[in-house]
Amino acid sequence: MLIFAEVSSTLDIAHREAAAGTPAGTVIVADAQSAGRGRLGRSWSSYSGAGVWLTIIERPPTSSALEALPLRVGIGLAPALDPFTDARVQLKWPNDLYVSGRKLAGVLAEARWRDGALDWIAIGVGINVRAPRGQSQGIGLREATSRVEVLSAAVPAIRAAAAQRGPLSAAERAQFAERDLAAGRRCTEPAVGRVVGIDERGALLIDSGGDVATVRAGSLVLTEEGA
Repeated sequence: MLIFAEVSSTLDIAHREAAAGTPAGTVIVADAQSAGRGRLGRSWSSYSGAGVWLTIIERPPTSSALEALPLRVGIGLAPALDPFTDARVQLKWPNDLYVSGRKLAGVLAEARWRDGALDWIAIGVGINVRAPRGQSQGIGLREATSRVEVLSAAVPAIRAAAAQRGPLSAAERAQFAERDLAAGRRCTEPAVGRVVGIDERGALLIDSGGDVATVRAGSLVLTEEGA
């Protein structure tokens, strides 16, 4: 485990270390990030002492699980975080974890390739221990939660998810469905309709008036009914 006081992003450090040959399973943790990032270039509040900011380097033999990886990590991470929250952790496609309708954590997986083959994956996870400042949509863990305990619970869950191969199993999809924040609710993005669930590749299924659309990229925006 590599521990830093502050970095631009633990993902940046992970890619640097992986390129230098650092082995799979290496965990990079920072007390703060000056440029933490999420999907689509969004920033993540990464203040000192406010959360668990980490990236794990993995070197899977194939890319068969890459597409569904963020969802798979969320499926594994949610029950690991349940003991630290006052309500059950829910999942929101494609890579977020929520509690009581507010965002608790996010997952971002970045792959690097060499000669057409997958070389490594950096799995970045940000977990709010305290609710982020100035963001009413965010939430933290139960008061007085130890970051060390959260880290000890999160890392094995993330690594176990990363070790899975191939598409999501029926059992994994059922686990997602049990925690799906959006199931049965209406959305305006990435398509207009009602959320049905996910498929084995982690794509979002949206019922648009009888036709079920399969969406593999974008952000899920719920209407007020399902916000």
